[in-house]
Amino acid sequence: MIERYTREEIGKVWTEKNRFKKWLEVELAVCRAWAELGRIPRSALMKIEERVRIDNEALEKIKKYERVYKHDVLSFVSVIAEQVGEEGRYIHMGITSSDVVDTALALLMRESLDIILRSVDSVMEELHKLAYVHKDTLMMGRTHGVHAEPITLGIKFAVWYDEMKRNRDRLLKARERISYGKISGAVGTYSNVPPEVERIALSELGLKVEPASTQIVHRDRHAEFMTALAITASSLEKFALEIRHLQRTEVLELEEPFEEGQRGSSAMPHKKNPIHAERICGLARIIRSNLIPALENIALWHERDISHSSVERIILPDSTIALDYILHLFRNILKRLVVNKDRMVENMKLSKELYFSSKVLVALTEKGMSRDKAYDLVQKCAMESWNTDRSFKDVLLTKKEIKKYLSRQELDSIFDPWLFLKYRDYIFEKVFKHS
Repeated sequence: MIERYTREEIGKVWTEKNRFKKWLEVELAVCRAWAELGRIPRSALMKIEERVRIDNEALEKIKKYERVYKHDVLSFVSVIAEQVGEEGRYIHMGITSSDVVDTALALLMRESLDIILRSVDSVMEELHKLAYVHKDTLMMGRTHGVHAEPITLGIKFAVWYDEMKRNRDRLLKARERISYGKISGAVGTYSNVPPEVERIALSELGLKVEPASTQIVHRDRHAEFMTALAITASSLEKFALEIRHLQRTEVLELEEPFEEGQRGSSAMPHKKNPIHAERICGLARIIRSNLIPALENIALWHERDISHSSVERIILPDSTIALDYILHLFRNILKRLVVNKDRMVENMKLSKELYFSSKVLVALTEKGMSRDKAYDLVQKCAMESWNTDRSFKDVLLTKKEIKKYLSRQELDSIFDPWLFLKYRDYIFEKVFKHS
């Protein structure tokens, strides 16, 4: 991922240096397992542990060897073996490149996911706060972009919080799914390394054993990881898109923060654009698009080919870094979100009380009018209200058929927006009872 969208902590996870360090962790875990089984002398293990290192000199040497070998794992093994000397012959004993690469990749994915999960928690914390702060902030609910029935801003935030709970669960399940490694040799048959080495080494690394590996850990695991990232990104896009809609001049109920000294347009000094929400939407597209090659990586030739490798070097770092970035960006929007309560009230007035149509419909049917007749009558009154720019209640009061069933006092009692929201405590209890 480009530097512009890379936060330092997660960016370090995917550096070349950290990747080789993870490879070294795997190699050392395998050496310790061999030593525990008596196949590597303890004195040799001590020298290996004391002398191997991944520093800038080692990185340069690995690059130099790779220009000749055209194989990064062999280059890596040669360099660390040289650091040890004679005992270096025990490094990479009995194992294949994917034993190292796939097992280390699980460590990298897990490390990046732990950072993402912390970011998810921080977003959920902000949504939790905002939901309760705005539990009674009345606003218009919209379907198809058109006024529907009143909601509160707090309910909207509760909906987002609940969706992020599901995303958190998906990410945790993905973490479990990718926490598998393999130390089983060229085609997974333990031809040159016993299962005990795998068991000991992976236990040290905090990973589970792939039950039936080939040369690789199977890529359905990585695809599930990418799916969890893509869905989470899509949720963030959904929330950001809502903020963008509500920041339009014609609506202006919410605004993302606009900092002192910030400029919105090179030509129009008045502009305050939702650029951060738009950036979230844009980067979510990238993360989602990376899911397709992850799914295509599942199908490899026989016990393994290398077509997935080049893909993963791009999509896994880019997707985790981008998701961490947009989570951080969204949290910052929430922390300083501008809420225009007065505008919300004014916007509700635009529909001339038409949002009470469902209440009137129910009241008429409860009084004995057939539902179809009541629907036609209420719809006709609603259209008259809209076309003549008169309040819905005023139009209703002119209709004899309405007054036959509903008195002025009964209509007045119906036209209370809080009647739509009498169960908001119930909604909050469902969402937040275990939070």
